Amino acid sequence: MPELPEVEVLRRSLEPHLVGDRIESLWVGPARLREAVDETRLRRRVRGRRVVGLRRRAKYLWIDLEADESVRGQHATLVVHLGMSGRLLLVPVDTPREKHEHVSFALASGRRLRFVDPRRFGLVFALRADELAGDRHFAHLGAEPLSQDWTGEVLQAAARGRRGPVKAFLMDARVVVGVGNIYASEALFRAGIHPKRSVARLALARWRRLAEAVQEVLARAIDQGGTTLNDFADGEGNSGYFQVALAVYGREGGRCPRCDGTVRRIVQTGRSTFYCPGCQR
Repeated sequence: MPELPEVEVLRRSLEPHLVGDRIESLWVGPARLREAVDETRLRRRVRGRRVVGLRRRAKYLWIDLEADESVRGQHATLVVHLGMSGRLLLVPVDTPREKHEHVSFALASGRRLRFVDPRRFGLVFALRADELAGDRHFAHLGAEPLSQDWTGEVLQAAARGRRGPVKAFLMDARVVVGVGNIYASEALFRAGIHPKRSVARLALARWRRLAEAVQEVLARAIDQGGTTLNDFADGEGNSGYFQVALAVYGREGGRCPRCDGTVRRIVQTGRSTFYCPGCQR
């Protein structure tokens, strides 16, 4: 499914085209997403409002809308989660609807922002700005790995009292958001840490190396447009190509790019983990 880099790529691709535009109307299809779309509430909170900015929290895209004086001048935020197969695309307003188009927004510019999701695990809803922090979708989320506050000390503090493997720890959204399976494998390889190593056995120097590796892997993926392993595309339909730069993920039996050892695959918490036993300790 799309991870943090893919959502950040989507945010960056949509921002210059959406900011300043206005949502004039919306359409909601009959099929249910992971949670039913509350069309009445969505229409009340987004229709007629101008887009003032786009943000990302974990793997959620936040589209911030101007204040509406008819509801005590409150700002609102349109929230989209891509789920496992979702795409958010800008198209001309008269473009025929896709088979799996579930929600779309007609814009004053003559375009349509449409949410397409064949597997229907995505989410589309709207909140008042003062509801965001405490909403059940966000209240439990951990640290943002691309923030200025992200350090090895943050990771070490979150691991205090735990004993599980570092790979599972890194994928726990209560600890750190948006890393996901692919990028966790790549970051651990870059940091030289075995994915099965207990978090209780990592010194601060290794936590610092891991925190830096996470940022480097995510930043590189964003620069290269995300990963196309699940047909990811940005807001203009462009596919990412970070998968060509993956060092170990999906390369079982291949040569390690660092030590020329053999990349191995194991299963952790039901997910494939790829690593080099020669480089990662």
